Amino acid sequence: MGDASLVRDSLDAGRARLDRLPRPDHPEHHFIIDPDKWDFYEMDAYRLLGDDERAASHARSVIGISTGPDGTEISPMRAAEARLTLEVAAAHPGDIDEAVGMGTTALAVDRKSLPSLLLVANELDKGLRSRYPRETASRDFHEQILTTARGTTTPDLTF
Repeated sequence: MGDASLVRDSLDAGRARLDRLPRPDHPEHHFIIDPDKWDFYEMDAYRLLGDDERAASHARSVIGISTGPDGTEISPMRAAEARLTLEVAAAHPGDIDEAVGMGTTALAVDRKSLPSLLLVANELDKGLRSRYPRETASRDFHEQILTTARGTTTPDLTF
């Protein structure tokens, strides 16, 4: 709840516990802990903390884990959210073109969990609009999110 040190310690402890467990034969099973998803959770936590370097590192790992040997995305929603996280991290130091490019790619995924993806996209959108209110790319990305959101019935999103 805002204590970055406690978040880092908790994530490190969770990773250490997972690393001691045997790798599951069927990580897709609902009641099995999928160790690959831990990077996904760490990515989200660090993004919310504003720790761009760690969030981006985990996002790159999530994209790697989510991509099969032939280049096919085997977890497209995880990869899409990871791209948005990379976009958030890129937007903080001021690389609006990279941020919007990755965000556009993430929103173009054949998605199954649009509300989750839009929550992260909305986070980025707010950051872009507050940092770059006059940039065309920022306004265009905002319009893209609005267009995407119109295709869903998610009432909790505020733009």
